[in-house]
Amino acid sequence: MSIVQNKKAFHDYFIEEKYETGVVLEGWEVKAIRAGRVQIKEAYVIIRNSELFLIGCHISALPTASTHINPDPVRTRKLLLHADEIKRLIGKAERAGYTLVPLDMHYKAGKIKLEIGLAKGKKQHDKRESEKQKEWMRDKQRLMRAK
Repeated sequence: MSIVQNKKAFHDYFIEEKYETGVVLEGWEVKAIRAGRVQIKEAYVIIRNSELFLIGCHISALPTASTHINPDPVRTRKLLLHADEIKRLIGKAERAGYTLVPLDMHYKAGKIKLEIGLAKGKKQHDKRESEKQKEWMRDKQRLMRAK
């Protein structure tokens, strides 16, 4: 079950591979995510010391959160992935033009997971071509339904 999707990533990048990662969260963050108070549109993933980190993910604290803590909504969160997958990602991400972007945050067996994608940036003409392709698919579906 999807919590939030990053549709902008599919518009701005060609997604070549997808990986499912765990996210290290605090208790108040889990409660806020379950309430739907998360946004990953401006987020990105970096590799530091052979570890993956999610930066720019905004999780707004619930007003009923504990009063003795002052939560940081955009703190850096560690992503959990097997070591061999991280090594493979490091090798691919270091090639020119590749980046790691969060695509989808969802539940899996009661846990909150983040799907990240190995992506290559689109040029402006690629974005226009993608838009034309989507419009054509929509028109084709309309024509098929009309018959």
